[in-house]
Parts: sequence; C-alpha cells; structure tokens
Amino acid sequence: MNNLLRGLAVLPFIALAQPAFADVPGMYDDPDMVENPDMTPVEDHGQLSVDGNRIVDESGEAVSLAGVSWFWSTIGWGAEKWYNKDAVAYVAEDFDASVVRAAIAAGERGGYAEYPAEQVQMAQAVIDGAIEAGVYVIIDWHSHDAEKHPEDAVEFFTLMAEQYGDTPNVIYEIYNEPLQDTDWETVIKPYALEVIEAIRAIDPDNLIVVGTQSWSQDVDEATASPIEGHDNIAYTLHFYAATHGQDLRDKAQTALDNGYALFVTEWGSVDAFGKGAPDHEATKVWMDFLKENELSMANWSLHDKDEGASILKDGASPTGGWTEDDYTEAGLLIRDIVRNWDGDPDN
Repeated sequence: MNNLLRGLAVLPFIALAQPAFADVPGMYDDPDMVENPDMTPVEDHGQLSVDGNRIVDESGEAVSLAGVSWFWSTIGWGAEKWYNKDAVAYVAEDFDASVVRAAIAAGERGGYAEYPAEQVQMAQAVIDGAIEAGVYVIIDWHSHDAEKHPEDAVEFFTLMAEQYGDTPNVIYEIYNEPLQDTDWETVIKPYALEVIEAIRAIDPDNLIVVGTQSWSQDVDEATASPIEGHDNIAYTLHFYAATHGQDLRDKAQTALDNGYALFVTEWGSVDAFGKGAPDHEATKVWMDFLKENELSMANWSLHDKDEGASILKDGASPTGGWTEDDYTEAGLLIRDIVRNWDGDPDN
C-alpha cells in the first residue's frame, strides 16, 4: 500500500436505523409488507444484485435509482469543497435522491496517483454521508486511462472493500470512461477482471459497474463479450442528451437484449462537453427510455463551475441549504426529475 495510506484511520461504520413496523389492521398479514414512508432507500431496497438484465433489490424486484454525481475530485480544480457529509445529506433530502456518486480522480495531476490520502478522505466523506442518509453510493474511479495504472485501482478498491464491503449502500464503478481507441477485449476487459477479483476477494456481493469503450457508450460490444465468472456485474452507459440520441439508445437496447444489466452512472441534460443549455425535449426522451427499462442514473454534476452541466451557481454553499436562486437551469431540471423519479414513464 502507498506510504501515504499507511496509518490512515478507518472511519467507523454508521449503523443504519431499522424501521419499526406498527400493526396496521386490514393492510397486510405480513408486517414486513407494511409501507413506511420514513424508510430510507437502503432500508427499503436493501442489498442490490443483478438478475438477468435488471438490477434488483433484496426482494427480487427491479429497482431504478436516481440521484446526482459529484464533479471529479481533482485537487486544485475547485470541486473538493463539495466532498462533505452535509452536501450528501442535503441532496438526499432536497432532491429525494436514492443514490449519489463520488467521482474520485485517479490521475497523476491532482488525483489519487499524486494525492492518495486526500482522495481516500474525500471518498470516505461522501460514502459516510450516504450511509448516514440511507442512500446508495457509487464509488467511481474517475479516469480515461485507468489501464495504465491498474495497481492504483486495485489498491484503492481493496481499501474501499475492506472499509465498506459489508454495507449494502456501496456500488463500485471501476473505470469511468475508457476512450474510443481503448479496446474492450484486449485492454478494458483484462483491467476490469483484475480489479473485480481484488474486490471480490473481500466483498463477495456488492454491485460492480464496468466502464465500456468510447466514453462508456459501446455497451453493445462489451455485452457481446461479457465479464464471466463473477456475479452482480453491470455495464456503464453514459450519455449527454443534447449530443447523444437514438443511435446510443439502440446500443443500450442491444446490450439489454443480450441479457445484461446497465447502470447510467453519469448523464447530462446538455452537450457532451458539459456546455450549453439543457435540451429539455431530448432529456425527456432519455428519461422515458431509462424508466421503460428500469435503469438507474446519476446526473453530472454537483458543482458551481461556469458550465451548463453544473447544478449550482457560483457562490452556493458547499454544505447545502440551497435556495431556488442557487440552482442553474440544469439544476432545477435535474432536481425536478430526481424528486419525481418513480420508474413510471408516464410520469
């Protein structure tokens, strides 16, 4: 393990409160079936797994999560301030989010390769906040060339699995966006197997999401030659509504028809560069597709950077408490989508 990580304190696990079911005459014979509006998403769904081309909860029912991705955590890029438990709690409450995503920078300039302890601490802050809020958390290895240093990913995810592998909140995203010329069969897949095996040596069951070629768009090609020998594997699909349309949905449909689960760990209402105004019409088409196929998603991104994809305006508090004036046009749109996410394409 990197010297900077030796001695890093393992933060204590947060015990999730268990719902107390009251007797409700005339409702259900089984008290576990009584609906409790105070249940958190993790209390409601429990351990996630993959069944065919669906992600399901511990009762075997398909689950469709919705929430927000943090901007990547590169030291010096200005997004570090959002990596705190208060921001997670506020997104969980104000957005009614069921999932958040920690986009942990992997690279040599400001990322894990240069600042391993700091990146681990930022990851811990979001993960611990998610556990306290009772929501799921995607631990994202945010890189476009992760195959160059698989040892860093193995080290990082080994530590994450050791600290959090026995909590049902955790979802491992082991490679954000491989590039277009990064081959699935000869590069991405061998890298993924190495990292998956490291995680599975510690955590046998939490969901693992695998990035796919061409900025996590070529899910059709990945599922034509899938990861074998491991359970609870899904494949990453990313899109930006103002750029990507039916051609990418066709790729996603092919992957689903191949029998494999997808997870939209990142998407935007703007263009693929994170710029411009939200495309409301194209966003609705994509949201309908996600709901029809019971897919989960996290929107990019929680940041106040001057770009169309940012959810917040410059000057918004890094710990929440945001007013209507703090949200960008994209932010108001995304908050409305997440608040009303029920998996029904008619809503």
